Amino acid sequence: MQIAIIGWGSLIWDLEILAPHVNGGWQMGAGPDLPMEFSRVSPKRKMGLAVCLDPVHGVPCKTNVICSSRQALSEAVEDVARRERAPVPQIAWATKDKAHGALPAVVDAVQAWLIDSPYDAAIWTDLDANFEGMTGQPFGIAAAIAHLKTLDTEQIAEAHRYIQEAPAATDTPLRRTLSKNAWWQSLEAT
Repeated sequence: MQIAIIGWGSLIWDLEILAPHVNGGWQMGAGPDLPMEFSRVSPKRKMGLAVCLDPVHGVPCKTNVICSSRQALSEAVEDVARRERAPVPQIAWATKDKAHGALPAVVDAVQAWLIDSPYDAAIWTDLDANFEGMTGQPFGIAAAIAHLKTLDTEQIAEAHRYIQEAPAATDTPLRRTLSKNAWWQSLEAT
């Protein structure tokens, strides 16, 4: 069984404990287009904003693929769950005829992509866009920037690094706005 791991955020530049369980390198832009935005407040990222699947606020972005070295889908799912420090149910998966995932449109897009891919299955992180739940404010560009401005020095350094290091194809409305924002650009020097 050939299993694709689909990535778009820190997984691209830091496989971490997943590294022994993949074959080859990332195939940049080879995955399905999926709706993304930096609309997840991430405790792992010091309360900075992480990119996640977000069909409400996100825009279609290219994703990237790396091949799992596992033959069993359940083992590959567990590998990704450990790397993401997430419960197994928050790791989505699809084959051409079965799937598990919180976002039906994403599941459909991945299954459609699988048909013409060399893979039998795909796995991806299914963490939710939690901005409103974590901040008490609905997600929007202004609210996201206001949240970033509340972070202390260490937190904003991590938030800046994470957003800047995301693949260029992760071209979301927030990221485009930040690229023209003087305050955000001033963080480059820190």
